[in-house]
Amino acid sequence: MNDTEREAIILNSAWEMIDDMVNWAMFMKIERADPSNLMFATSGHARLFIILLADFLSDIRAFKGEPVPLGLKPAPSKARPSDLTFLFHLRQVCSHPKLGHDTTDLSAAVEAFAGWLEGEFTATGVNLHSINVAADLRVARYRYIKMCGDMAKHNLARLATNVGHLRRLLEQAGHPVSEQQAYLAVETFFEWFYRDIFVYHSSQIAELLNNIRWEIYHYLQPEFRRSWHIPVTSRPEFTTYSYHVPTAITEPVAIAMYWDAMNRSRSQPYVHRFVIPAYMKDRH
Repeated sequence: MNDTEREAIILNSAWEMIDDMVNWAMFMKIERADPSNLMFATSGHARLFIILLADFLSDIRAFKGEPVPLGLKPAPSKARPSDLTFLFHLRQVCSHPKLGHDTTDLSAAVEAFAGWLEGEFTATGVNLHSINVAADLRVARYRYIKMCGDMAKHNLARLATNVGHLRRLLEQAGHPVSEQQAYLAVETFFEWFYRDIFVYHSSQIAELLNNIRWEIYHYLQPEFRRSWHIPVTSRPEFTTYSYHVPTAITEPVAIAMYWDAMNRSRSQPYVHRFVIPAYMKDRH
């Protein structure tokens, strides 16, 4: 894959992932531009949202010596936490744009979410009653979201990495525990951070993701206007359209994703821009 093909794959994939998370099936529909918060349609939608979000915040890695899928570039060694998410690939687009020119607003939206994810907060009085531990846990937002997303998705046998993270958090808070105790504490940790803190954060997360989606849309508009056309084979009784695919895009997957990205660009994102007020962002 060349850089133009990678960009088409990255932008379409990011847009698709955000569409899956921030939509009016996941959340109860609002009309206001400044809602106090967003409400999940059901508890099942809340659980699905954090699972999809954890996937978005996962590093795309090479396996068994194979290259990173779809020609994407690997994150550098000792990368900052947000570079171990799909934001790393959006940063590549912003640094060296191919399908457009001005990535200023897209970059600002990406960095706003990255900065929020890397921020830390202290959850006071976390009561892990299953192991009789109460502690003030200081944690990065990125870390607790990843942990809760994995816990929502996997059973205990698949949570060894997160058990290690939990032990480190407890040790830093002055409460070292054994591996067995940490496994016992997984459920109560999930209940505390997911049902309270994540649900509180979800409105702000949706706003930040929606801003990225809108900026991808704006970034691609000049390319859409250049590319979209009615071919000479179109007939009045059955009008068709097509795209002038950039000559640099030749790989079948990249062509398909370019078409998907252009089709998404035909209309504005279906979730309007909204801003959650500051008083709903002060905790955690």
